Amino acid sequence: MTLAALDAGILGPAFIAGLLVLLTHVPLGCQVLGRGIVFIDLAIAQIAGLGVIAADVLDLGEGGWAVQVSAVSAALLGALVLTWTEKRWPEIQEALIGVLFVLASCAGLVLLAGNPHGGEHLRDLLVGQILWVGETQLWAMACVTAAIGLLWQLGGAFRQHRLFFHAVFALAVTASVQLVGVYLVFACLIVPALATRGLDGLRRMVAGYLLGALAFVVGLALSALADLPAGAVIVLGMAALALPAALLARRWIRC
Repeated sequence: MTLAALDAGILGPAFIAGLLVLLTHVPLGCQVLGRGIVFIDLAIAQIAGLGVIAADVLDLGEGGWAVQVSAVSAALLGALVLTWTEKRWPEIQEALIGVLFVLASCAGLVLLAGNPHGGEHLRDLLVGQILWVGETQLWAMACVTAAIGLLWQLGGAFRQHRLFFHAVFALAVTASVQLVGVYLVFACLIVPALATRGLDGLRRMVAGYLLGALAFVVGLALSALADLPAGAVIVLGMAALALPAALLARRWIRC
């Protein structure tokens, strides 16, 4: 363990990537928690990952536009299905989301069965490779984040519509899952929203962003010093910080 591992050239872009993910995922996570469909992000992220796997199996190129189209198309199709099931069977929506997640996971395993690097691809989708984020990926993510923010602001009354919400959610998750992985996407959506659930409005957003940003700082530093998987350490760090954050949020309410 040495301080030389704290390389700003590697950790800096990774931290920026985390902030870009948090910008969309903290407010979306609050919406997800409020709607009572907590596991939708896991399902959509896994479906987007299935689109990436399908593009790889079809040899459409790595990280190109064909892969993005495949991932977005898969995620939007999943969002359309979930919109329909929420309208038709709202009482069992969480169960259907879980089934969709399992089906997407198993389909991905089947598609990767004949790939000698299948295990590596699956690990990258789940845990991500945030330490290897490049400048091109950051600019692309920044553009997607800005577009999602603009779309959400202009949505007006449409923001309460199931299809609009699920479509925006699918676009956000599709972009982030390829950057940081399924597990970190879930953590960024749900953990800050849970820790700050007693707050509302601007205070909740500020607290959620601070929690997420601190988790990325601590997680990236610890993973670099101990040579551990960055995504997994950030998730664990975010969970560890959530309890004191929730206690501080309660004290903030009383102020």
